[in-house]
Amino acid sequence: MPPKGFRAGAVAAGLKYPDRLDLGLIVCDTFQASAGVFTQNICQAAPVLWSRPRVGKGRAVLVNSGQANAQTGADGLSDCLRSAELAAKLLGLDPQEVLLASTGVIGSRLNTAALLAGLPRLSDSLSDHGFDDFAKAIMTTDTVSKTAQFRLDFPSGPPAAIWGAAKGSGMIAPNMATMLGFVLTDCAVEPKLLSELLSRGTEATFNRVTVDGDTSTNDSLFLLSSGASGQTVIDGGKPAQIFEEALFSVLDDLARALARDGEGATKLVEIVVEGAKTSEQAKMAARTVAESPLVKTAFFGGDANWGRILAALGRSGAVFDPYQVNIDLGNIPWVRQGRDNGKDAQATEVMGRREYRLTISLGAGEASHSMLTCDFSHDYVTINGSYRS
Repeated sequence: MPPKGFRAGAVAAGLKYPDRLDLGLIVCDTFQASAGVFTQNICQAAPVLWSRPRVGKGRAVLVNSGQANAQTGADGLSDCLRSAELAAKLLGLDPQEVLLASTGVIGSRLNTAALLAGLPRLSDSLSDHGFDDFAKAIMTTDTVSKTAQFRLDFPSGPPAAIWGAAKGSGMIAPNMATMLGFVLTDCAVEPKLLSELLSRGTEATFNRVTVDGDTSTNDSLFLLSSGASGQTVIDGGKPAQIFEEALFSVLDDLARALARDGEGATKLVEIVVEGAKTSEQAKMAARTVAESPLVKTAFFGGDANWGRILAALGRSGAVFDPYQVNIDLGNIPWVRQGRDNGKDAQATEVMGRREYRLTISLGAGEASHSMLTCDFSHDYVTINGSYRS
């Protein structure tokens, strides 16, 4: 069950398509704290510009699919204000307490007539059973809705819960991974700790996901705390450790769901780089392999072409001796000392699986980094070749 102290709902407002859930709302009835992280793209959508300065006080989140409301100038910010004002009026809140998120085509203004007309029905739809519909309303090219939850048991005091939903399928790369995410807990978490844990959790999960190397204009991840369970979490001690582990687990589940459902994807691949000279070089090497079109198309075709991986590593900026590199595919010792190890048949079998791990040892140091990625299929080109139309 979702955490206590929250209600959610969704309606088909007709923002872009008829009879499709496209407008969602979450409200925290017993508000305690909220935190958020946003895109690092300098081209930022109007809802990001609206929500960033208000995230600490936000106790409701209104999200739409269909239009991104990005690169829409003063008109886009005006549409944000109108949406927040009506949502606040219906909920009995101040507009400054309403966070906004949008997803869809960049450059398109909100269909405000449909959105404003749908808001009264959306407010009426709110319930403690509306979370599945909310997760569906935020989808664009996603093929499945993405949710995760975790029950927390503490040494003393009542149990609590964390629930999360995310959307994202294409235009996904770190800083932060392109997506919308909404995470709720009924623990009472002090604001500073809530913000710190969300930032650390994002770096360890969503910022290690890449589908196509493109970072969007609309990335927003919100974490809201209601305190309705009666369990308090403060910095230090066992409860904070339990909460952090649970939060990271929910974020990791959602991050993996994004990579698994990459546009046109048929494979989920975890890239692990070990033995790098520095942490930054490990990150550069892992991301370059994870985003290489030649590597990703080899994943799709099940082509055991390890030379593409070596070539990607060589241009990554990491410093290493190519003849010290070892590569394992699953548990197959695929490449040894930078040369073929006669395991292509076994490697091909692993590459036929839906999910697997690629482990690269550079032999240059002690640093490591991991990334989640997917393959490039024909469908990725088809989806993105006609996204607007």
